[in-house]
Amino acid sequence: QVQLVESGGGLVQAGGSLRLTCAASGHTASTPTMGWFRQAPGKEREFVAAITWSGGNTYYADSMKGRFTISRDNARKTVYLQMNSLKPEDTAVYYCAARGGSLLLTAVDKYDYWGQGTQVTVSS
Repeated sequence: QVQLVESGGGLVQAGGSLRLTCAASGHTASTPTMGWFRQAPGKEREFVAAITWSGGNTYYADSMKGRFTISRDNARKTVYLQMNSLKPEDTAVYYCAARGGSLLLTAVDKYDYWGQGTQVTVSS
């Protein structure tokens, strides 16, 4: 089992920045890939970015490239999502997820463990 706890969400003005944190615990060796997803009201959950614990390989959704950066601290078993130049359309609940494979996949159903989510609200 793997437990994921997100933090760092909040209210920010358009153009501002936030850094989300995902603390992982449990048998993290079984989940070599970590991802961030988001879900806006009335919309489906969508992929944001993913990273591997080993090697730090990353992959981003096209709309996030250049604004969002995913990183990890293996010693702390923590994954981060740095979000810059935030827009009102970035408003959503952001979820951390872990999957039991090393491919940087984007589908929700390919991830095995999920955190409870953290709200990000960007005001115009």
